[in-house]
Parts: sequence; structure tokens; C-alpha cells
Amino acid sequence: MKHIVKILTLLVAVSALWIGLLQTSILPHGHTWLLPIYLIVSLGCYGLLMVGIGLMTFPTCPTEGLLLQKDIDEAKEYLKQKGVDINSN
Repeated sequence: MKHIVKILTLLVAVSALWIGLLQTSILPHGHTWLLPIYLIVSLGCYGLLMVGIGLMTFPTCPTEGLLLQKDIDEAKEYLKQKGVDINSN
């Protein structure tokens, strides 16, 4: 919930800034209309950056790996009992 409030606050602040720039004509009118597009592109880049960082720092779970290996061994044993030939190539 806190994250949503942060995003909405940022969105309202950026919208207020954009409307203020449109009203005061500090920036050229043509550039001011492009600011929402720049914001969307910037948010997309930020999202891709966060996904990339999340993938690079993906946590490893050694205990889960051991449990998964145990499940694989049990499945192989079960299939061998049923007569299925399992090659680990």
C-alpha cells in the first residue's frame, strides 16, 4: 500500500508540474507537450532497470535445491519401478 501511495504522489506532483509548465510557458509549448511521453519512456527504462537488477541479484536457495534434487531422485526411482528407462544424458 505504501508503494502505491508513493507512485500516486509522484504522479500528482509530475502532473502539477506539467500543468504549471503549460500555464506559465517557461518551456516552449512544443517541448511541454512532449513531457508526458518522456515520463512514460523514463518509467519504462526504470522498470527495465529494476527487472535487470532483480535478475542479477536473484537469491539462491540451497535448501530448496536439495529438496528439488530429492524429488527428482524419488521420481526417477518411481519411474524405474514402473519400467521406464531413464538416461541422465
